[in-house]
Amino acid sequence: MKLNIWCLGFLLVMLTAVSNAQFVKKHGKLSVQGTQLVDKNNNPIVLRGLSFGWHSLWPRFYNEKAVDWLKKDFDSNVVRAAMGVELGDLSYINNPQFSKEKVDAVVNGAIKSDIYVIIDWHSHNINLKEAKEFFAEMSKKYAKYPNIIYEIFNEPDYETWWEVKNYAEEVIQVIRENDPDNIILVGCPRWDQDIDLPAEDPITGYKNIMYTMHFYAATHGKELRDRTDAAIAKGLPVFVSESAGMEASGDGPLDYKAWQDYIDWMESRKISWITWSISDKDETCSMLKKTAKSEGKWKDEDLKDSGIKVREYLKKYNKQD
Repeated sequence: MKLNIWCLGFLLVMLTAVSNAQFVKKHGKLSVQGTQLVDKNNNPIVLRGLSFGWHSLWPRFYNEKAVDWLKKDFDSNVVRAAMGVELGDLSYINNPQFSKEKVDAVVNGAIKSDIYVIIDWHSHNINLKEAKEFFAEMSKKYAKYPNIIYEIFNEPDYETWWEVKNYAEEVIQVIRENDPDNIILVGCPRWDQDIDLPAEDPITGYKNIMYTMHFYAATHGKELRDRTDAAIAKGLPVFVSESAGMEASGDGPLDYKAWQDYIDWMESRKISWITWSISDKDETCSMLKKTAKSEGKWKDEDLKDSGIKVREYLKKYNKQD
């Protein structure tokens, strides 16, 4: 009897491991129904994972093995390749070929690891010509993969929603010429805080569009959650493509209670969320210490407090699905 119980327990563990190992095979092509992200069977799905830091500042982490480690050790079911558009000598504007190679490495790693991946145009400014060229190439290359999510404008800062909307419509059209279905994420003004603006005037004529809200829990409080709730109530599909537990500067102490309040809020609404960031800068939001190897296999002593806490969150909530 004891042996049979042990065998049953072992079988359940193995089935869970197989399910986690085949995440995209299980859930397939994503779409948006109303305000909810759903999988190929039209069941609600929540993506939870990690964003790499700017590729132009931390290119060493942009490799397939690091992606595989985030899947295996953090239980991440999505990663975000934050391609720096303007910042640094290795930015897309200064070195487009290098930038695309780094994005390709993360995307290919996600496809091999069978998790979802966000191709993030990481900029605070409108660069329409360059964005259209980049997303035309990316959508042509990756349209056949259900793993792909396009984030076409990370964080508009001082642009109006009218400017962002017009930009987004042009970039979306380019993507949809090659990829009619995969999810597209659109940012909103004031660093993805003014989520009420697209709720009043959403993009029309395209399916599978979601809008991004970003929070840093020690700075952004209940008012932002209430604003987002109101946007969802008006029918806006929301995806939290960047978040963390410290101040909006990326530094300062972690506010664990405020962070948990946000996690509870997202989980109760089945909102997908990404945490910032896989990098080794001397700041709170960079999850790794300088000792961290480029290709994963990080030990606890290689992780800062934010990295340890995010891993705990991901293991807890991604195992519940």
